[in-house]
Amino acid sequence: MRIFTKFLFTAIVATAVAFGLACSGESIGDSSGSSSSGGTISLQGAGATFPRPIYDKWMSEYGKLNPNIKIDYQSVGSGAGQRAILAKTSDFGASDDPMKDEDLKKAESELLHIPTVLGAVVMTYNLEGVKDPLKLTPEVVSGIYLGEIKKWNDAKLKADNPDANLPDSDITPVYRADSSGTTAVFTDYLSKTNETFKEKVTASKQPNWIKGVGIGAKGNEGVMGQVKQTPNTIGYVEVAFAKENKLPVALIKNKAGNFVEPTIENISAAAAGSVNDMPDDMRIRITNADGENTYPISSYTYILAYKEQKDATKGKALADFLWWAIHDGSKFAEALHYAPLPKEVVSKVEAKINSLSANGKQLREEAKAAGK
Repeated sequence: MRIFTKFLFTAIVATAVAFGLACSGESIGDSSGSSSSGGTISLQGAGATFPRPIYDKWMSEYGKLNPNIKIDYQSVGSGAGQRAILAKTSDFGASDDPMKDEDLKKAESELLHIPTVLGAVVMTYNLEGVKDPLKLTPEVVSGIYLGEIKKWNDAKLKADNPDANLPDSDITPVYRADSSGTTAVFTDYLSKTNETFKEKVTASKQPNWIKGVGIGAKGNEGVMGQVKQTPNTIGYVEVAFAKENKLPVALIKNKAGNFVEPTIENISAAAAGSVNDMPDDMRIRITNADGENTYPISSYTYILAYKEQKDATKGKALADFLWWAIHDGSKFAEALHYAPLPKEVVSKVEAKINSLSANGKQLREEAKAAGK
C-alpha cells in the first residue's frame, strides 16, 4: 500500500510539472530546434517538387553522418516554398523559379538564392504501341497546350515521327494545377520559342492555361501519376520522376535544330555557356540555351535562405548541410538524373553559404578556418 501511495504521489507531481510547462508555453523541442533530451536540431524546409528526389537522398545520407540533425522537407511546390520562407513558417524554402524583385522586397531582410543542382523538365506520355522516343519540337508542344494540335496522328507530329504508330486518338495534356517552378521553367521555354504561347499562356508559376484544354494535377508526382494511369496523355515533369517510374521521355528539338535527350551531359551543357553571365544574386534561367547538344528545358534549382539567421544553432546546421550538399552530396546527383553544379558555380555558391550569419557573426567561420 505504501509503495502504491508513493507511486501515485510521484505520478501526480510529474503530471503537475508537465501541466505547468504546457501552460507556460515551453516544450521539449524549443524554437532553436534543439531537443532538451538529446540536443537534436530540427530544420523544416518547404518548396519545389522538382528537386525532391535528390533532397530526400541528401537528407537521408546527411542524417546518417549527423544523427543529431533532423531535416524535414515538404515538396509543396515552388510558389508555396517562396511564400513559406517569406512568412518564416519554414527554415528554408526551395524553388526552381528565381523569385521576382517585387517578391524579394517583401522579405524582412536579404534573402539568398543558393543553387544546389541542375535538372531538366521532360515531356512524358502514355501512348500504346509507340516504342521509340517521340521527337517533339517546341512548336508542337506549344500547339498541344494551346489546344491547336488535338490528335496524336496530327500531320505536324507525324512529320517528325514518320515511323511511329501514332493513333487517331485525342491528346490530353496534363499540367500543374499548383504554383510550380517546374511550370515556370516549362512555360519560360515555350514562351521563348512561340509568340502565341507567350501571349496567351505566359511564362509563370501559375500561367493562364487555355480553358477546356487538358487536366491539372498537383506536384510532379501528380502529373506523373496522371500520365501513368491515363492513356493518350502527355505531361511535363522533372526528369527524375519519369526515369524512376520507367515512363518514356521525348527528345526535344533544341535551338541548334537537334533532337536531344536529357542526359547529364546535355543538361550540364545548358549551364556551361551562361556561367560567366550568372549575376551576383545567382538568379538565372537557362532554357533554350545555345549549343549543339544542349537540352533546352534545363534549370537550376535553388534553396532560399535568409542571409541573417535569427537562430545561430539552426543557421549553422543549415549552412553546414548546404556545404556538404554541394560537395560530398554532389556524388549522388547523377544516379538520380540531376547534374552537379559546374565548378565555377560551386565557387560562387561557397561564397553565398559562407555569408550566412547570425548576430553579426559568420556561421561557418570555424569551418573556413579549418579549410573546409
